[in-house]
Amino acid sequence: MKYVIVGGVAGGASAAARLRRLDETAEIVLFEKGEYISYANCGLPYYIGGVIEERERLFVQTPESFYARFRVEVRVKSEVKRIDAEAKRVTVSDLNSGKTYEESYDKLILSPGAEPVRPPLEGIGEEGIFTLRNVADTDRIKSWADSRNVRRAVVVGAGFIGLEMAENLHRRGIQVTVVEMADQVMTPVDFEVAAVVHQHFKVKGVGLLLQEAVAAFRREKEGLEVVLKSGKSLTADLVILSIGVRPDVRLAKEAGLKIGELGGIQVNEYLQTSHPDIYAVGDAVEFRNPVSGRSGLSFLAGPANKQGRICADNVVSGNHRKYTGSIGTAIAKVFDLTVGTTGLSAKLLSRFEIPFQEAIVHAGSHAGYYPGAIPMTLKINFSPENGRLLGAQVVGYEGADKRLEMMAAVLRSGGTIYDLAELEHAYAPPFSSAKDPVNMIGFVADNLLSGIVKSIGWKELQTMDKSRITLINVCSEEECALNTIEGAVNIPLPELRERLGGVPADKPVVVFCAVGLRGYIASRILKQRGYEVYNLTGGLKTYEAVTAIQNNVISEQGAEEKDSLSPENVKGERKMVLDACGLQCPGPVMRLKSSMEQLVAGEQLEITATDAGFAKDVQSWARMTGNRLVELRQDKGVITALLEKKGGESPVISPSGGDGKTIVVFSDSLDKALASFVIANGAAATGRKVTMFFTFWGLNVIKRKPDVPVKKDSLGKMFGMMLPSGSRKLKLSKMNMGGLGSRMMRNIMGRKNIDSLESLIQQAQKNGIEFIACQMSMDVMGIKAEELLEGVRIGGVATYLERAEKSNVNLFI
Repeated sequence: MKYVIVGGVAGGASAAARLRRLDETAEIVLFEKGEYISYANCGLPYYIGGVIEERERLFVQTPESFYARFRVEVRVKSEVKRIDAEAKRVTVSDLNSGKTYEESYDKLILSPGAEPVRPPLEGIGEEGIFTLRNVADTDRIKSWADSRNVRRAVVVGAGFIGLEMAENLHRRGIQVTVVEMADQVMTPVDFEVAAVVHQHFKVKGVGLLLQEAVAAFRREKEGLEVVLKSGKSLTADLVILSIGVRPDVRLAKEAGLKIGELGGIQVNEYLQTSHPDIYAVGDAVEFRNPVSGRSGLSFLAGPANKQGRICADNVVSGNHRKYTGSIGTAIAKVFDLTVGTTGLSAKLLSRFEIPFQEAIVHAGSHAGYYPGAIPMTLKINFSPENGRLLGAQVVGYEGADKRLEMMAAVLRSGGTIYDLAELEHAYAPPFSSAKDPVNMIGFVADNLLSGIVKSIGWKELQTMDKSRITLINVCSEEECALNTIEGAVNIPLPELRERLGGVPADKPVVVFCAVGLRGYIASRILKQRGYEVYNLTGGLKTYEAVTAIQNNVISEQGAEEKDSLSPENVKGERKMVLDACGLQCPGPVMRLKSSMEQLVAGEQLEITATDAGFAKDVQSWARMTGNRLVELRQDKGVITALLEKKGGESPVISPSGGDGKTIVVFSDSLDKALASFVIANGAAATGRKVTMFFTFWGLNVIKRKPDVPVKKDSLGKMFGMMLPSGSRKLKLSKMNMGGLGSRMMRNIMGRKNIDSLESLIQQAQKNGIEFIACQMSMDVMGIKAEELLEGVRIGGVATYLERAEKSNVNLFI
């Protein structure tokens, strides 16, 4: 029996080795167009970046070693030009001698791989523009970078290879910008996961331009000009094209083999093509995806190796081993992050019109009380009908790969969210928690599917009319001062049961916290009291990542790492060291606050934390308290901040540097209320952020007649009888004359076409002016939230002070 294999590397080489193990007497010939039969394709970027120092380590087998071990005749630099399927012969061109000859076979295995996409752009043939697919490409790129003064590089395409190349070029000290046509990097993952990677680009000082496409390349004196379709341009000394790959099907097509709907060689479950004596494996093969049930492609080494083994079994012993397809499990290192995916993304599920639900959790790599726990994010897509797992993704640092493989194993077996919840894992504090993050996401999905809790995604929340819902931040007051969603009321979770009277029951409630756990508890409290309540999926951590600016534009002079500060003029004589690693928000900030209170002016505190939001929180906290942030750095998920105590024993509010406007409305006089809203609307018209804080008598200005009676105690009822019931009942501060003065004022305003107070209030709400009602004043005066206008936020002094700090005008009326 004679077997001929076209193409080496993962699929072809593994098929050849398995053929020999099954049939010692067969003649086996392997043709490889390139110079190398079996090499570490996935290691190529790391050789360019210098992580893999020795080139020889890339090669798994040479023709000589392969023959010595398996007696397979390997002919490199030999390109198969044609297949005669009926005569069972292939035409081969010897690329060294230029001679052409024919070779017969009994069974043929095709492993031609895929070819890089190289669009017909102007100037694409210029020197310094490369694709990366094989060792020869690697040598060319490395030689160019080694021999020339390469300072700037552009990577076109943000797939797995493109991002690995960006990292490794950056490692060489090259300023890198990644250009991607889609709105995210790594399209196999969902936007919530990709957004974490986008923000990591900012930490690393690497450029990222999303929703941008290359129009042309032009040679200029300074280097290559990369012209974008938006009209912008970049200058580069080196360009990597990582736009994508497509199956290399030329041979198969010309031989009359059937090509699938996605452009790959169509094979059956035995990896047999439309011709009974020809089989195919690897990147060029199209097969049924076990999750979607539709045709799929896989450009991964793992599936190609497995296909080679199964194919060899069927070639030698007849079709008896089925290939069940690949679920697309893939992982990549992107600078310090690990990003992985398995199964189907939300985008693919939507395209295939497959119903799905989503769940997101943020958890530690191991037990939080054991030092060094680093956060990670897990996301799953699952069937709302039966809980079947459809896709899973992870982004994080330590332990992310393990969680991806756990979820992939469940998905591969057709498992469900209940299998995730019950999955048994190896637990000890240095490795995991008693309830692993994979278990946790199973629990969350179970709650969603059973209806115990309802969730709302960030996209849905963004597009909602906020006046039709009550948005509640259940974080602590300190956390809320540092970070929240505009329009949210702050009711810390421990206070929620006592403050239910301030939560309207006639419209939906959306609750959120830092990562979703406290939001879940709050939603259970509210739901059991009759509220229609939704918990924000992934909490503030996800919402912040997806709503932040995703691009990272860097200057020609070099990237500025905006999330790092350099230690200059460090004068502190004593330094306290605080380890807050493993603590989730608000843990690190609360530990920071209590520790800083123990210091005196001039002393310093160095704190390390692994909660990703701490990098932003510590900067906000320092600005708000007047303490000096001396240094801030991030390394492999660990955030280190050095702060110096300023201004004595207790923190002070730093001077305002914003251009917002705050107005404290203390009076309920008609004329003063009119003045308040005229000033507020004028400021809003200039594009300024305006906040109106209503306290004590000022609360009467924003009263409305409740739709249902409001239950009050005797004191509240007494105040209600004595106080105005709304803006139309307000009196003038002078010359009121038993109400005649206010009626005259309104009449004159009407005749002179001056807006009424009620009209000014409506304009203010339309202009986005924030109304805050003082909770303490409401409690004292017996005023309930149901009595106030829709859209009024309930807050305290801290909420007002946070707005005032960002303002350069602060009026008291």
